[in-house]
Amino acid sequence: MKHVKALAVKGTMTLVLLYLFLGFGFGLSFGNVFIITVILVGIAYLGDILILPKITNIMATVADSVIAFFIVWWLGMALTPIAPKTMAGAAAISAIAIAVGEYFFHIYLAKLGIGSDRLSTSSS
Repeated sequence: MKHVKALAVKGTMTLVLLYLFLGFGFGLSFGNVFIITVILVGIAYLGDILILPKITNIMATVADSVIAFFIVWWLGMALTPIAPKTMAGAAAISAIAIAVGEYFFHIYLAKLGIGSDRLSTSSS
């Protein structure tokens, strides 16, 4: 049940952030943002479970932002007629916003008992 709750939090956070930046900022439809969110959350959550316990929060956050950038960029180009350079900019902005959210999400995971216990007490 902890994983369902964590996935719901991560999914909601990601959907809201992506819709704010991609939907309102760059005109992507809600459906396209939803597809990007589902794929991104699925891949990134596996990383949170498998990799986060072995590395620091900062390293995991950087990894999440890189994953977010490429997934948003590639799927955005595949799903919309936006120019690649414009989509890269949208992906970069989205990745930065997601990184901020992921930093705190990793701490939340530690408090749930998922991931590394050391994340809940410090910024490293």
